Amino acid sequence: MNRSDKRESKYELTQDAVDFFYSDAARGIRLQVDYEKAEVRIKEAGIEYTIVVFGSARIKPSDVALEEIKRIESALESNALDTSLLQELEQAKKALHQSLYYEEARKFGQLVGKSGHGPDDCHVTLVTGGGPGIMEAANRGAHDVGAKSIGLNIKLPHEQRPNPYITPELSFNFHYFGIRKLHFMQRAKALVVFPGGFGTLDELFDILTLVQTGKNPHIPIVLVSRYYWDNVLNFAFLAEEGVISKEDLSLFMYAENAQEAWDTIMNWHTQRGTPLFT
Repeated sequence: MNRSDKRESKYELTQDAVDFFYSDAARGIRLQVDYEKAEVRIKEAGIEYTIVVFGSARIKPSDVALEEIKRIESALESNALDTSLLQELEQAKKALHQSLYYEEARKFGQLVGKSGHGPDDCHVTLVTGGGPGIMEAANRGAHDVGAKSIGLNIKLPHEQRPNPYITPELSFNFHYFGIRKLHFMQRAKALVVFPGGFGTLDELFDILTLVQTGKNPHIPIVLVSRYYWDNVLNFAFLAEEGVISKEDLSLFMYAENAQEAWDTIMNWHTQRGTPLFT
């Protein structure tokens, strides 16, 4: 490279400065781009409010869980004492029990999807984390009734692909967890939390903290399956220990199925004079 070429190599348009865009100095720009890309599309779709569904990515639909049990039982016919297969069968049966949550999340997605005035009515739109499991089920329910729904996926080391039921133009892939969480709550008028693990707990406690501290308006937070959540979290103990107030226990409610969760949300808003539909 001659002297002239060296000078010209530093002479690039801003939009071509890839090294700078991914540098520490440009982190603020990347955060803004991560936010604005989804924000522009959501506004273009006419979405005013959202109902957010969280839950495990590992929960399977009942037909898939049943097929897994059949596969393992077939393998056991020739090796009935295989401890590894017996353990797999136990887990598969548990997965079948958990599939009830998948079916209820799908029903809930249908209820949200049917709440509008046709497929192009995005006044209130379902949003999930965009992945498999409970997220897929809720998006699938909206898809069942021809409604649009949003998927806010996240770039992970082990790639989480968007489920096939998200409306294509409303399927997003975020780099920053913080920006993704911001979009979850930006327009949220309700949060429905199905059984889940670390990610679901993180999302639940994030919004509980925001509401508790007044950083986010109070919205109905519905935990599906009291049996599950009472075994995972002892909220009453936190209040007894004084690390939360007794009033904080009113920040969330329980429901046992999709219809009960939907009715809880509608009643909550009606009682406060903020009906989602007029």
